[in-house]
Amino acid sequence: MFPKAFHYKSVLRGAVFAAAGLALAACASVYRKHGYVPTPGQLSEVVPGIDTRDSVAETIGVPSSTGVLNESGYYYVATRFRHYGAAAPKPVARDLVAISFDAQGVVEGIRRYSLEDGKVVPLERRVTSSGVEDSTFLRQLLGNLGNFGPGQLLNSE
Repeated sequence: MFPKAFHYKSVLRGAVFAAAGLALAACASVYRKHGYVPTPGQLSEVVPGIDTRDSVAETIGVPSSTGVLNESGYYYVATRFRHYGAAAPKPVARDLVAISFDAQGVVEGIRRYSLEDGKVVPLERRVTSSGVEDSTFLRQLLGNLGNFGPGQLLNSE
C-alpha cells in the first residue's frame, strides 16, 4: 500500500485542480436570448396598405409589446445578453421590428432596428408625494403613545 503522505498529497492535488476547473468554468460567457422577432420571410407576408392589426397578429404572432395608445404600432423585440462571471449582463445584440398602423388599423409601414440604431436613454425616477400617509392601525397606535399623559385620562371634560 502507499504511504499516507502520498495519499493526502494526491487528494489535495486533485482538490486544487477541481477548484481551478470550477473557477475557470465560472468565468465562461453564457448567452441568453429574450423576446421574439419575426423572420424576414414572415415579414414579407405582411403587406402595407392591405393587412390590418388582426391579420398581422395571425400572420406573425402577437407582439411582445404595443404602443401606449390604441392607434400606435406593434413592437417585436429580441435581445441577446452576455453573462460573464459576476459582472452585470450586457446586451450584445438587439433586434426590434416596429409595425405602424394608420387610424383605421391598416399597416402603414414596417421598420427594423438593431442595437446599433438605438440610443441610450437615461431613466430618471421622479416621485411625487401624494400627501397620503400609510397609516396602519399599529402605526397609529404606536404613534400616539407619546401624545397624551395620564392626567388627560382622568380628566373627562
